[in-house]
Amino acid sequence: MKYYERFVNLGCFTMNDVTAITGNRDTAHSIVESYKKKGLIEAVRRNLFAAISLETKQPVPNRYAIASHAAPGAYVACHSAFEYYGLANQIYYEAYAASVPRFREFEYGGLTYCRVPSPFENGVESKPGGIRITNLERTVIDGINTFDTAGGLEELLRCIEMIPSLDHSKLTEYLKCYNKAVLYQKTGYILEHFKAALKLPDKFFASCQRNAAKSKRYLQYNSQGESYALNKNWALYTPGDLMAVTRKGAISDEQL
Repeated sequence: MKYYERFVNLGCFTMNDVTAITGNRDTAHSIVESYKKKGLIEAVRRNLFAAISLETKQPVPNRYAIASHAAPGAYVACHSAFEYYGLANQIYYEAYAASVPRFREFEYGGLTYCRVPSPFENGVESKPGGIRITNLERTVIDGINTFDTAGGLEELLRCIEMIPSLDHSKLTEYLKCYNKAVLYQKTGYILEHFKAALKLPDKFFASCQRNAAKSKRYLQYNSQGESYALNKNWALYTPGDLMAVTRKGAISDEQL
């Protein structure tokens, strides 16, 4: 039990962390094996361990802390970030961790931890409990860049609906980091629907227009043969009523 409190404070840790605490690699291996047998820690995956609470018998670190330690420099991203901020509308059994080093997806505690590429570090913040996570603005831009990792277009729109405001300067910064003309198109088109609610100024959309692709693109691959119309302002083929997807399944006043 000599090192248990240190492990609890770390939540998630590697063999290198244990070696730094004990001062000896062989001692570290011995401690890890001993504590695993006693149920004080358990392996999350190869070379990643979690402290176990004596009171609850459950892992001390939550899914976000584990995702933040999935690989060196990893951070919570995409739909998992929306979940952390309390904006997700659907329950997912995947946790997304962005990282430069590749890692194989792994399962732990009923969740599958999946890697997404880390295009840049801007917008990654540190939170209590050893959590690293994209801020709201970065999360929104990442979601628009890849709908699938945000739970799909409908889920993304529902998440954005719940955000009280966004910092347009941060949105602009992350768009510059991606440096993708089509992303300017999609971001301008989507966020224009939330312009007033998110308190976004005209100059933000003017910047999106200046940097947008001039060629016509599709908002997303239309696999179901839906009727898409050209939005001339953004040169995008889009659903006629974008926000209609968020009204699916909504209960009308007559049904109450």
